[in-house]
Amino acid sequence: MNKLIRTMKLLIIALLVSMSSTSCQDKYPDLEDGLYAEFVTNKGTMVAKLFYDKVPVVVANFVGLAEGTHPKLDDNSKGKAFYDGTTFHRVMDKFMIQGGDPTASGTGSAGFKFFSEFDTDLSHDKAGILSMANSGGLNTNGSQFFITEIPKQNLDAFYADGSLKNCDAPRVSCHSVFGELVKGIEVQDTISNVKVAPGSNKPLEDVVIKKLNIIRKGKDALAFDAAKVFTEQEPLLPQKLEDLKIKAQELLKEKAKEAANNFKKANADRKGEVKEFPTGLVMIIDAAPNGVTPKPSDQVLIDCTGLFEDGSFFFSTIEEDAKKYDQYNEDAARQGAYKAFAMPYNESATLVPGFREAMLNMNIGDKARIFVPSYLGYGAAGRGPVPPNANLIFDLEIVGLKGK
Repeated sequence: MNKLIRTMKLLIIALLVSMSSTSCQDKYPDLEDGLYAEFVTNKGTMVAKLFYDKVPVVVANFVGLAEGTHPKLDDNSKGKAFYDGTTFHRVMDKFMIQGGDPTASGTGSAGFKFFSEFDTDLSHDKAGILSMANSGGLNTNGSQFFITEIPKQNLDAFYADGSLKNCDAPRVSCHSVFGELVKGIEVQDTISNVKVAPGSNKPLEDVVIKKLNIIRKGKDALAFDAAKVFTEQEPLLPQKLEDLKIKAQELLKEKAKEAANNFKKANADRKGEVKEFPTGLVMIIDAAPNGVTPKPSDQVLIDCTGLFEDGSFFFSTIEEDAKKYDQYNEDAARQGAYKAFAMPYNESATLVPGFREAMLNMNIGDKARIFVPSYLGYGAAGRGPVPPNANLIFDLEIVGLKGK
């Protein structure tokens, strides 16, 4: 009997949702086919198009909460429109407005978290972008969302070159874009400008989402089953991310090949033998006459200068090179920065992979200019003056052995 009653309730809810959706569709005859969210607030109404074709799980989460059909809602919350009556609890002018927290404290949720979902075509590249709020990392999405007031591409999970950030690293922002305002952008601006408590981003007077209606227009949108999509596809998100990483890595390697060819052309007149390695490393070696190969137990002394692809300087152990690039630093000189450093001539050397590979292909007295693709350098994290995914060029020389 209880099961029958529950089934009847869900059928009634589905009917009510359908009636509400139909009513909203009539209100917006100019909207093209698609899935939409209508935010009816005490400051006006906004309508967002939802990208259910690109990030179906994130959209299913949002729609399932809005309609009370989410499979992870507890029994007391099922059948209730989760977002109705909630507030935009955090507003920041020239940034965004954030909602979806039933406690309005910034820490509330629907009682569950789920994995991130990204698409390379989606970006926080304009005002009105609807995206998931999270507390950092890949598995902290819940019910909270935000809408941008200005472009904020630093919130994307991808760098400008299409490579994926290390989203689980501290202080790295990766947010899942899942919609875009198509009506009511001026309402977003009004909300972002409400007065907030001193030292806070919380509005002094509540900005309430009175109703959040889901609008379905067209065959595909009508067929979108949020509960089914979330149940079936959410467990697949970690693998989807791995596939994106592989795709991004392949893209980096293709771009690195082009950069390596440019490096060879730019250095065509340079003295030395060109060597290309399967890893992507390229070396132009000016070999020392009768150069001696160090033993793995040796520590070699290395002088080097590091450059970016455009020829700009970022590091050197050579005083003359630092001065040549107008980067000489007297304090650094007093601390002994401009001198060769020692490294074990084996795989234990604490160098980026491309630099280490080059070193192990050189003899004492050899000089080389090398091209190190980003994935053999500092990678997606970057380091110090080296930005993420930067291809690097080094001039290096093995000047001798430590202690000899």
